Amino acid sequence: MRKYAPGLAALAAASMALAGCGGTSQAKQPGSEAIAGEVSLQTWSLTPKFTDYLNDVIKGFEAKYPGTKVKLVDQPGDGYSEKVLTQAGSGTLPDVVNLPPDFALPLARQDMLLDVSAVDDTLHDTYVAGGLSAFEYKGLNGTWGFPWYLNTDVNYWNTGKLNANGLDGKNPPKTTDELFEQARILHDKSGGQEYLLSRKPGVDDFTRAGIAILAEDGKSVVFNTDGAAALLDKYRDAYKNGYMPPTVLNNDYLGNSKLFTEGKVAWTTGGGNSIPSFEKDNPSLEGKVVATPSLDLPPLYVQGLAVSSKSKNRPAAVALAKWVTNAENQGKFAHLVNIFPSTKSSASDPYFSMSDGTPASDAKVLAFKGLETAGNLQPYEINGAMSDILSQQIALAIKGDVSSKQALDDAAEKINLMLSRG
Repeated sequence: MRKYAPGLAALAAASMALAGCGGTSQAKQPGSEAIAGEVSLQTWSLTPKFTDYLNDVIKGFEAKYPGTKVKLVDQPGDGYSEKVLTQAGSGTLPDVVNLPPDFALPLARQDMLLDVSAVDDTLHDTYVAGGLSAFEYKGLNGTWGFPWYLNTDVNYWNTGKLNANGLDGKNPPKTTDELFEQARILHDKSGGQEYLLSRKPGVDDFTRAGIAILAEDGKSVVFNTDGAAALLDKYRDAYKNGYMPPTVLNNDYLGNSKLFTEGKVAWTTGGGNSIPSFEKDNPSLEGKVVATPSLDLPPLYVQGLAVSSKSKNRPAAVALAKWVTNAENQGKFAHLVNIFPSTKSSASDPYFSMSDGTPASDAKVLAFKGLETAGNLQPYEINGAMSDILSQQIALAIKGDVSSKQALDDAAEKINLMLSRG
């Protein structure tokens, strides 16, 4: 439920089919209409596991607003982005739809979603800033969904490996620059047997380094700078000097989380509940894993509820979206599964903000506190196919086949061509 990469390429392709279907402006809604009648709510792969929770939320809404009736529809996980685009194109989009921001973007561009900032002037008092900004896109004025549940990553370190190889497990890297330096020390002290770095960089690393990804109008990428090339050069040199496993650039690369779990590297990132999973999959890690805040800038993963601009019962649809995403209902949900509420008032819930002193609980609290500064590290305009192009060029640069600047220029040229096509 935390990351939503599958389906991005298909989403982008399908969104092109919607081009020309609508305008870009919406009338401001008065917000004083009666809340009654039937309204539909579509969720994404939440039943049957959370059927009881959803039914309780719906029961509460219908009790608060007598005369309303909510029709719940839950869609399977696979093919959801295509399903939503099909619904939008055929005029059958439900009144309230569970959408992550990247799925919502093509619908917002085609005027298929309601600008919720036009109907709710309490948004910024209710929801955390990062959750709201996730539904605000370059080139579009408005907020195209209510943020629902959130998540982020923290760092995990194998302190056994750090302490055994000239480093201090109580003082792991806090920045990307410190990560490179400690990767060198760990590798050299271990005689080339241990690794800290175990992945090549991506768009999120450029964002962490303060490098702009998109032009202000959102119509082109601007990451091909000397600063970005200098960052790539650091990864190229680390790879050349053996500070990363040689498999990092291979097709059979397992990912740094898998390598960490297998005890092959000393650092990875993960959600706030990862320690029990690490220790379950590799009992030798028990007592050795500690969590620290994300390097430089935490990532933010967002799910939201959008309202169809074509809804025939807009007052009830807006009220339902706000009801499902209010602090009380989100709090109950976050007690059932490892997510965090997007509501500001949830910060006072000790379940999220206080640790019981165990490393696993410490990690959960670190992740929750990280939400205060977390942000989207990859613009939603950069879809999966574009990320693949950049990843391929980054691999060439790290192998030394092309200069870092040339790799970035080549990636930018190809991605800008894709962006120009809509």
